[in-house]
Amino acid sequence: MAIMTVYHGGYQPVANPEIRIGRNTKDFGPGFYCTIIKEQAQRWAKRYNTKVVSIYDVKLSPSVKIKEFKEMTDEWLDFIVECRSGKLHEYDIVIGAMADDQIYNYVSDYVDGTITREQFWVLAKFKYPTHQINFCTEKALKCLDYRGYEEVDI
Repeated sequence: MAIMTVYHGGYQPVANPEIRIGRNTKDFGPGFYCTIIKEQAQRWAKRYNTKVVSIYDVKLSPSVKIKEFKEMTDEWLDFIVECRSGKLHEYDIVIGAMADDQIYNYVSDYVDGTITREQFWVLAKFKYPTHQINFCTEKALKCLDYRGYEEVDI
């Protein structure tokens, strides 16, 4: 399969990625999150005192089970709501747009019944493009080849 480059923003280089199950639920469940958008990884890194973007080549194996959301759809929204509610899924890798803080506020409002699904889409469509790829299993992590890292300027 084709090789793509992905980036992970954090506070230190990550030569050996791990599946991390944090106290907060994430869009696509537990895993190791990257993006194909370097500037987005730099924004992730800017949350820390030490700002590092790790770089990987990805060679997707035919044996990994992939779920890709090519755009923000009702299926994408429902998947995020389920994952953020703690429901597990069957995929090794999940790819799609990111529900950043602003979008997730809209998701929360939708789940709480404060806004309708239609109102969610009106609010969400004005956000800038985002991308995330979650490596959800050890099998998925084997698709990553660490190339190095860059420090992010302030």
